[in-house]
Amino acid sequence: LVEMGADSLCIKDMAGLLSPVMAERLVTRIKGDHPDVPLQLHCHDTSGYSEMAYLLAIRAGADMIDTAISPLAGGTSQPATETLVAALGEDEDNGTGIALDDLVETAEYFGGVRKKYWKHESNLLGVDAGVLRHQVPGGMISNLVGQLRDQGQEAKLGEVLEENARVRADLGYPPLVTPSSQIVGSQAVLNVLTGKRYGVVTKETRNLAQGLYGATAEPITKEVLDLVLGDVPQIDHRPADDLEPELESAKEEIGDLAESPEDVLSYVMFPQPAKKFLEWRREGGGPERELVAAVVGAIAVKDRPAASRAAPAAPSANGAAPGAAWRQFGRMRQMR
Repeated sequence: LVEMGADSLCIKDMAGLLSPVMAERLVTRIKGDHPDVPLQLHCHDTSGYSEMAYLLAIRAGADMIDTAISPLAGGTSQPATETLVAALGEDEDNGTGIALDDLVETAEYFGGVRKKYWKHESNLLGVDAGVLRHQVPGGMISNLVGQLRDQGQEAKLGEVLEENARVRADLGYPPLVTPSSQIVGSQAVLNVLTGKRYGVVTKETRNLAQGLYGATAEPITKEVLDLVLGDVPQIDHRPADDLEPELESAKEEIGDLAESPEDVLSYVMFPQPAKKFLEWRREGGGPERELVAAVVGAIAVKDRPAASRAAPAAPSANGAAPGAAWRQFGRMRQMR
């Protein structure tokens, strides 16, 4: 990477699996070979390793570490900023110079912010030593919990984590980072909730097995290929070679809505939201028409005399009760 021109390096431990001893060895080796290249560590605290890994890595020469303020730290997040600042403050060679009192004040603020989102809390708040076995990254665990909560099946997380390891092995051990982590995780959830392995297969799982995301670390067995692909053959070449150049056609499709190359690239990557934004910008960049109507409707209802608001009005022809402006606005937005 350095020979290719990288001006800094980062060790990313998304699952919290970097042990303290391995962190020390890795940093020592990298800094020994490239002492002038800044080296950063990004660890998640899922397993409880990260604080120890950070301290030994810093002693070995790491230049930067990623942390999170304490109300948002720990578990599948990063270790707490205050704890590491305090620990490093006792090391005359590695003190940060950050005032702990300032961090405590920041933590108090974000402690209040977190309370506003209590509905989104999960059980993944402490150390999960199980990650040392299933090796699922924290961000992926949070995603799995969200999928299961939506189905009212959060209690099946343990089963899904075990199935996740099996699906990953089935699919040739893809790395558990975006997008392959979501592909493996979604398929594991389906396998558990339907009760039949690969009874329902996502489009992304098929694409991964077919080779559209590139070659996997290990070959996928014929048994799994038969379940996932059926008669569809795998590809053995660079998937992008099958694509026609898209930029010129995208320019024609978006037309004069695009005012810059960045607008065209936005449309290529995110066709629907980019087009919606560009249309909104051309119309002056004001609030959506439905939103304006919803605000006006809400104000009108609020300004009615109390007696006239006592009983709900009869539904209109389209099924929406007068005064339910926000609900109507939400439905219209979702229908786009």
